[in-house]
Amino acid sequence: MRSNLRYKLGTLHCFVMGIMACGNAWAAPVTGPAVGEETMFDLLWKGGPVMIPLGLGSVLAVAIMIERFISLRRERVIPPDFIDTLASTRKGDTSAAKAIAFCEETGGAVGKIFKAGLQRLGKGEEAVEKAIEDAGYREADKLKRSLRGLSIIATVSPLLGLLGTVYGMIEAFQTASSIGMGKSDVLAKGIYEALVTTATGLTIAIPVLLVYQFLSGKVDGIVDDLDEMGMDFMLSCADEAEAAGS
Repeated sequence: MRSNLRYKLGTLHCFVMGIMACGNAWAAPVTGPAVGEETMFDLLWKGGPVMIPLGLGSVLAVAIMIERFISLRRERVIPPDFIDTLASTRKGDTSAAKAIAFCEETGGAVGKIFKAGLQRLGKGEEAVEKAIEDAGYREADKLKRSLRGLSIIATVSPLLGLLGTVYGMIEAFQTASSIGMGKSDVLAKGIYEALVTTATGLTIAIPVLLVYQFLSGKVDGIVDDLDEMGMDFMLSCADEAEAAGS
């Protein structure tokens, strides 16, 4: 009797435990294969059409930076032996033809500035000074204008990014309103994808602006050096005129 009762109780216990195990298995969430995380390229791709001009602007900015870093080296704009060679070519040459030819051969900003001054040597000190100043202003303006592309990219990139974000937000709210209430996840996904363009625009603009400011300072330093060289040239011309007069 007792053994039969124990047998029934044991069977009931096993039955209850089996039901509980099945219930736990049924309630457990079904896990599928792990979904891969979004890569940076996938995120940028979701930025929309605005990412195209942003990408082109970034490539153009890098190209301008490399070209300007090479072209604005001081030894390239102002050759180290320019003044010494110019002085040697002017010795015994009253017409300054050899010095003018040397400036034409040198080219660049420094060659054009001093060529303008040499061409006015026979017309008085004021004419020489005016010619050097005018040529210096022109060449300084050319050097600064060569950086205008970086300034434009640094200014326009955040605006393009903001424009892409506005378009993305409009699309996200339109999608959420068409689906209905209680779809905050859809709206959140649309918003974070829309913000990609703003982040991209700022990522492009900040380093481009820093490089632009650095190169602008480099141009200002070159212009100061050219101005100092022009003043020295004017003093040497004045000394030569005094020596010839005496």
